[in-house]
Amino acid sequence: MTTPDISSPTTPATCRWWTLGTVAIAQLMVVLDATVVNIALPAAQADLGFSDGDRQWVVTAYSLAFGSLLLLGGRLSDLIGRKLAFLIGLVGFAAASLLGGLAVSFEMVVAARALQGVFAALLAPTALAVLTTTFTIPRERSRAFGVFGAIAGAGGAVGLLLGGFLTEQFDWRWNLTINVFFAAIAFVLALVFVPAASRQGPRPHLDIPGTLLASAGLFALVFGFSHAESDGWDAPLTWGSLVASAVLLVAFVIWQRVTTHPLLPLPVVVDRNRGASFLSVMITGAGMFGVFLFVTYYFQLSLAYTPMQTGVAFLPMIVMLVIAAQLSTNLLLPRLGPKILVPAGMLLAAIAMVLFTRLDVDSAYLDALPALLTLGFGMGTIMPAAIQTATLGVDRRYAGVSSAMVNTSQQVGGSIGTALLNTLAATALADYVAANQPASDAVLADAAVHSYTVAYWWSAAFFAGGAIIAAFLFRRKRFSVASAFHTDSTEAPALAH
Repeated sequence: MTTPDISSPTTPATCRWWTLGTVAIAQLMVVLDATVVNIALPAAQADLGFSDGDRQWVVTAYSLAFGSLLLLGGRLSDLIGRKLAFLIGLVGFAAASLLGGLAVSFEMVVAARALQGVFAALLAPTALAVLTTTFTIPRERSRAFGVFGAIAGAGGAVGLLLGGFLTEQFDWRWNLTINVFFAAIAFVLALVFVPAASRQGPRPHLDIPGTLLASAGLFALVFGFSHAESDGWDAPLTWGSLVASAVLLVAFVIWQRVTTHPLLPLPVVVDRNRGASFLSVMITGAGMFGVFLFVTYYFQLSLAYTPMQTGVAFLPMIVMLVIAAQLSTNLLLPRLGPKILVPAGMLLAAIAMVLFTRLDVDSAYLDALPALLTLGFGMGTIMPAAIQTATLGVDRRYAGVSSAMVNTSQQVGGSIGTALLNTLAATALADYVAANQPASDAVLADAAVHSYTVAYWWSAAFFAGGAIIAAFLFRRKRFSVASAFHTDSTEAPALAH
């Protein structure tokens, strides 16, 4: 089968937009899978009979495999060609999802979730790399990254909505099996619309030592924060993993400086705008995943919403996020640049967190709505601008690994934020109960809301700090897609994409 060269601006735009649709399906599948299973966990636990202590591994298995293998997945897409990597990722993710949907034991579910994470680590950076190398016309690129950024920001909330619907109307297994249908549609579209370009120049090599150091370091990092969430920061396995992660990642950076074929070429990271973008995505991930968690608790436990009602409650935020994403990438980013836009989005998100702190046990949904709308607009301002800047002007040979850094930043940020906020909230809850004995139902309800409030204040601090960092690090130079790709075209020949 021949495919059109849709990376060329002379090719009909329809082909490029079909590519965007294909990439969007794959990205949504990967992002929502981090939260869609959360809603199904109680039903899965009752069906398969695993303990509360084991339950976390259904989530952790996915994040460990995903987070630790992202850099390898991004580099593989550069080496074997992005179309082949994309198709392999889709098939593998669908097979792993089907395995999970048919699981008859706890061990089978955990294995399936780990396999999902493995293939998501190949699929997510490849999808973004395909988008990066396909859309080079400035106006089209802005629109495409607006859509992609909206999916990256709203995927968690969409997962809650979809998970609630499938769990209530069908069965918990559909939260995994539904991916087979998404993957099948994306696979057919990818065969037709994702280009398979021929390789030019010598075949590159895979950095095996760098791969081992990076994967082990990222695994230890995600595992350490995940373990802190369940066993506390003073557990030997927690701090031991984090120390090991620091040693391994420092060794990785040193190795990247001296090796001939680095897994992550350092110029990809040390560019000031890209470095600022990666940090912004990580900080946003830390605040975003924590907020979804505690606002979900508030809706379900304090307001007694069903899983489906909880998902619907997030819809205004998603709508506002999509509107802001299109407005920021098409109108504001070309005029203002990321130095103004990203900090502004961070400040909006911080304001939203402060608004969430006003909620109490007697609040209604309308009291939470202003915070949801503000958060949606802030996220829609941050994510598309940061992601587009992070992949702008990257040598096409490194588009995959650069895209992997975006996903790695979000994943690591989510792990750090969830662990930190959970620990802080749990401590606040225990302190509140201890100070308000006896622990009646009313006291426990107030304690839960108090713990959420502490998490919101810390999230506000994350975003406020992110605003300062972004304002300081991003360059003042005017944002220009056209000039970036003009510069890129003079670099080394592109590899298969």
